[in-house]
Amino acid sequence: MSFISPSDDIRSITDLKHHTREILDQIHKTGRPIFLTVNGRADSVLLDVKQYEKLVQAGTIAGLLKAAEEDIEQDKTRPFKSFIQEFKCLKNI
Repeated sequence: MSFISPSDDIRSITDLKHHTREILDQIHKTGRPIFLTVNGRADSVLLDVKQYEKLVQAGTIAGLLKAAEEDIEQDKTRPFKSFIQEFKCLKNI
């Protein structure tokens, strides 16, 4: 996703109503989100589904990393060799 262009990527809800196809084409072409305003204030964001999937995936990975970091901080880890040995034993069951 490239940097947001305020002159192109901030649109009113009225603009969306009148230029829906054009705005959707822009989202798909640029990969950038469109920020929708209502009464001059930010209200919603339109995002290409592929970009949305990337954001969800990044958030999932970040959550997994956070949990792993907490385990490290709480000394809930063990040596890699012992894990592999246990994994091999479970694999043979």
